[in-house]
Amino acid sequence: MHKTYQGACFCGQLKFEFDGPSLWCAHCHCTMCRRSHGAPLVTWVGVDEQSFRLNDDSTLRWFASSTDAKRGFCSRCGSTVFFASARWPGEIHIARAAIPGDIDRQPQCHAYWESHVDWVSVDDHLERKESS
Repeated sequence: MHKTYQGACFCGQLKFEFDGPSLWCAHCHCTMCRRSHGAPLVTWVGVDEQSFRLNDDSTLRWFASSTDAKRGFCSRCGSTVFFASARWPGEIHIARAAIPGDIDRQPQCHAYWESHVDWVSVDDHLERKESS
C-alpha cells in the first residue's frame, strides 16, 4: 500500500496530495529557482503526475518561467509550490517545504551546483551535479 502525502501553500488555500513513492528529491541551485523563491536554493520532490491531486485549484496560477517550463503559485499568498517542464514529461515537481513532516526520501543531490551561491555554506556529502 502506498502512503499519501499532503501539503499546501503558505496561506493553506492551495492544497494538494500525492501518492508515494516519490520519484526523487533534490536541492536545486539554478538561478531561476533561486530568484522565484527568493532563496539560495530550492528543494524539489518529483512525483508522477498521475499520483498528484489538487484539492482546490481556485488560487493556482502558472507563470511561464522559460520556453519549456512553468511555475505554479498561489495567487492569494504568492507561494511558488509547483514546477513543470517538457524536460520531465509526466512529472510534477513540488517544493519540499510545502509538504509538512517526513516523506519517503531525503534529498539525493545538489542540482545546478555551478550556480550555487557562495554566501551559504553547504556542508553535506550529497553529489553535486552540474547543469543537465
